[in-house]
Amino acid sequence: MTLNQAAALKLGLGLLGLCLFGYIVGPPLYWHFMEGLAAVSRSSNTCPPCLCDCSSQPTLSIPEGLSNGSFADCAKHDPDVGEDTEKNYAELLTEELKLREAEALENQQRADMALLEAKKIASQYQKEADKCNSGMETCEEAREKAEAALVAQKKLTATWEMRARQKGWREGVAKTQPQTQGNAQTV
Repeated sequence: MTLNQAAALKLGLGLLGLCLFGYIVGPPLYWHFMEGLAAVSRSSNTCPPCLCDCSSQPTLSIPEGLSNGSFADCAKHDPDVGEDTEKNYAELLTEELKLREAEALENQQRADMALLEAKKIASQYQKEADKCNSGMETCEEAREKAEAALVAQKKLTATWEMRARQKGWREGVAKTQPQTQGNAQTV
């Protein structure tokens, strides 16, 4: 390697390292910078901070997930807000609760229907499994009967073969004696 190539390689590796560093460290720095800008812009609001004694005023108890913090804060700090506004807020919360309850009931009905369908399918599979088991038992019984019949047939065949050998029969040799009707004997 020449000196120029070595320098170019070092420069390339240095740039690669710098890019990798920027890729890893850049996004978190960017988000911290943006949060800092947002905090600076929030602190320069035109409204002066509220200086009031909130301990003497009643607070609205708002369930978690349903609160609109800015409305509740305004209602707490503004002395001109009357009971009508608080009643409207309570009505809005009641309506929101009713909507969520209706949604929960609908979800429960869907879940119940899915469960019922799953039970039907499971019942069908159980019936098919019972049929299959019954068929297997029938086949097993038929196989056992066939096996017993085969054993009995083998015994009967062995008995007849033994009697035939006693009368002079040999395997593979066929006698060609003419038989007359009067001399036919049963074995």
